[in-house]
Amino acid sequence: MPSQVIVRDLIKSYGALQAVRGVSFEIARGEIFGMLGPNGAGKTTTLECVIGLRDPDGGSIEISGLDARRNRREVKERIGAQLQNTALQDKITPREALKLFASFYRKPADVPTLLNRFSLNEKADAYFDSLSGGQRQRLGLALALINEPEFLLLDEPTAGLDPQSRRELHDAIKAMRSDGRSVLLTTHYIEEAELLCDRIAIIDQGKIIALGTPAELISKAKALPRIVVNTVCPLNLERLRGLHGVVEAIENANGSRGSQISTRKVGETIIDLVKMLEAEKNELLDLHIKQPSLEDVFIELTGRRLRD
Repeated sequence: MPSQVIVRDLIKSYGALQAVRGVSFEIARGEIFGMLGPNGAGKTTTLECVIGLRDPDGGSIEISGLDARRNRREVKERIGAQLQNTALQDKITPREALKLFASFYRKPADVPTLLNRFSLNEKADAYFDSLSGGQRQRLGLALALINEPEFLLLDEPTAGLDPQSRRELHDAIKAMRSDGRSVLLTTHYIEEAELLCDRIAIIDQGKIIALGTPAELISKAKALPRIVVNTVCPLNLERLRGLHGVVEAIENANGSRGSQISTRKVGETIIDLVKMLEAEKNELLDLHIKQPSLEDVFIELTGRRLRD
């Protein structure tokens, strides 16, 4: 199946600063493609070039089989976007905003259907400045779908939302994939990227430094599994380091009780740990096994946490 979006060797500079340096990726039809990167990595510039808000200095962008740089008007009929902040007039209502945006396109979606789909019926005639953060984000998604797009770009769609509102938007984004739409998503939430994205590109210093499914990226992590253990009496770290498979043992961070054990052989380490506790007549309170995560991979590759 041909890709919905093809980006090749994208380049964009601002004076002496080369913000994007040869970025290439493809997005399949019906795929949610995530882009993760620390602040200043070139992520936002890449998105703005793809959607046509900025002119790249080099490279090619193809959307739905069209050269996006040469066929801007036709491409804009086929894409939708929700940027980080949905800014509308304070006294416009969701119904009015959707009707206004619908007038910009040849074949707009049905406004009542969108109001219902994004649970905006009760607020359809309320002023924009009275909407909650979650309602504004849902309106932003509805506006992004007003032209029945084949490809959507969602830039931090759940930033600043409470957990319930975030879950509701997650369901809405998954529904877009079910509809066969392609989605390019950026997020500052690692767990959100793992939950929603079929594939993820990690971008840093203007280049894509890793690309794959969440599972593929995690499989490349250098971090070892960690056993987090809490006992009635404190454990001797030197004795823990002598257990089967253990590479390192440290006290839990942030002053919390217990220890963290990094090991190459989880099962054998736990067996030895239980034997040690029995010999010392110590009582196990709780034990958790933490496998390497997407965040571990991100930190290994960029040297920073995503939200730094």
